[in-house]
Amino acid sequence: MKSPPFAAIVLAAGKGTRMKSDLPKVMHRIAGRPLVQHVLAAVAPLAPRRTIVVLAPGMETVAATVPEATVAIQHEALGTGHATLAAVPALADASVADVLVLFGDTPLLTTETLQAMLAERRRTPAAAVVVLGMRPEGPTEYGRLVVADGMLEAIVEIKDATASQREIGLCNSGVMAIDAKLLPALLGALGTDNAKGEYYLTDIVAIARRQGLPCRIVEAPAEELVGINSRADLAAAEALMQRRLRAAAMAGGATLTAPETVFFSADTRIGRDVTIAPYVVCGPGVVIEDRAEILSFCHFTGARIGEGAIVGPYARLRPGAAIGADAHIGNFVEVKQATIGRGAKANHLSYIGDAEIGAGANIGAGTITCNYDGFTKEQTRIGAGAFIGSNTVLVAPVSVGAGAYIGAASTIVSDVPDDALSLSRAPQVDKPGRAAALRAKRSAAKAARKGGQG
Repeated sequence: MKSPPFAAIVLAAGKGTRMKSDLPKVMHRIAGRPLVQHVLAAVAPLAPRRTIVVLAPGMETVAATVPEATVAIQHEALGTGHATLAAVPALADASVADVLVLFGDTPLLTTETLQAMLAERRRTPAAAVVVLGMRPEGPTEYGRLVVADGMLEAIVEIKDATASQREIGLCNSGVMAIDAKLLPALLGALGTDNAKGEYYLTDIVAIARRQGLPCRIVEAPAEELVGINSRADLAAAEALMQRRLRAAAMAGGATLTAPETVFFSADTRIGRDVTIAPYVVCGPGVVIEDRAEILSFCHFTGARIGEGAIVGPYARLRPGAAIGADAHIGNFVEVKQATIGRGAKANHLSYIGDAEIGAGANIGAGTITCNYDGFTKEQTRIGAGAFIGSNTVLVAPVSVGAGAYIGAASTIVSDVPDDALSLSRAPQVDKPGRAAALRAKRSAAKAARKGGQG
């Protein structure tokens, strides 16, 4: 049976002054992704009919980051209830049964939890409001959930709580599932008779209960509901997210020999039987296919590593790097916007940029592709089975044919045909006996200098 349609409202207008940043709070990143995008990613699998992100004036950078959402503007910072009210006009033609209200700075929220909230909201008798609760350790500044006879009666903000209410362990995360038909009236009944003089969204629970409407709770682990208000909070959320991503990688069949030293992005994709050694960082846009082996101290961004490839140690793969199956990229090799063919090898001390390397080619130590002349970037093409000798400089645009052999220390500025041997270096000049004479001359000069100083 198809679930009733719902909408999601994401409150993201907070400036985050404690972040001490020019960036809006929800634009700060964990696991390579802005906070608000984590929240949208949690909602997306549930297929909301409409997603509305509430922003403050001047937050164009956030609006550009959420093109999949409708943007509503909260023109004055008058509280969470007022922010939610700013989104209501965008719901007018949505024809939804439920509204999820979320916060743009809760990046660890999961799809499963949101699904459980919608299911609880629709459970007979349908609830006017379902609130996501948690039980954090120790004293906290979260609002408290007041429960009586199994029903949520009210949410009390900590600044308005009595001493006994502060002892309640069940706390408010702020996330709600609300009956869409009741939402406008509940918001319209909000007032500002509280310690902050704001329209608290949390007050809709007490309003609903006074009307005899049921309100209930769904609980989630406290670490899933961590909010970001400072750089310290950001670091703590990063640690939690990395723990989650590492666990998912290992559950999917990857071996992490020292998981706590490996860092992933939210979109990192890892195949089966992949092995990742300590101290590896995956930035956004990384795919590691089955049976690949990643050695220590590598850094990847925007790269694909093929089946059975071996990369590292100390390798850097930049955007556009595509490492073919069974290829080897070794220590201190940097690859950027380049395709490395099946079984090709660049085992040490090379830069390969804007290039196509054919299957089975061998790139000697110290080889570089000179892809940029200060104005444009050009391509280097190396054919299958070619051998590039150590310390070769390939000045793009240039092609080396299949099976060609380039002598060490060559500078290649013209295309090399298939199966050709190409050498480009100054002739070697030997002068017998001159080394001994040179040493004698310099030793005498050194002795004369010392005598003069005495």
